[in-house]
Amino acid sequence: MAVKDKSLLRPLSECPQQVLLTNRLQVADILEHILDWLGPSDLWQTTFSISEEFLRRMYYIRARGKILSANVIFDYKGGQKIMKLWGFIENVFDSSFMADNHSKIILAKGRYSGRTVAVVTSQNLTRGNRYESSMITTDPDVFSSLISDWEELAGQSIILDDLLRKSDQGDS
Repeated sequence: MAVKDKSLLRPLSECPQQVLLTNRLQVADILEHILDWLGPSDLWQTTFSISEEFLRRMYYIRARGKILSANVIFDYKGGQKIMKLWGFIENVFDSSFMADNHSKIILAKGRYSGRTVAVVTSQNLTRGNRYESSMITTDPDVFSSLISDWEELAGQSIILDDLLRKSDQGDS
């Protein structure tokens, strides 16, 4: 899906730092915008909540080869919703974790370009029509700091992949 108002997102090569406060973009629009600049990429994300609509968009973006790997950290409080969407989640994300998490970030690294983008946003990995704020940056130091924090949080998290696959197999 194309961004409805392209003036909201400027080319990252011309504007490496962008700040938005709008109800005219979805977080998936921002994701597609940064992937267009990075090329095929690896992703690390955090969210409090996720929706089927966002997962569907990610599925199609990944099917087009723009996402090579994807990893996500959810919040414990979203457990019931995660369970309902698990079949979809495990087909979109390579690894998923659960922690005390209210952050909403997207970290993307172009596998072949080596470029990085960090997005800090108020929007969950959902589809909504509220005003949301986002900060997009290509600053490698910001990416480096946030990926380090992401890895630390993942290391303290419950690994959903292992937990839910065991439960699917009846190994409680």
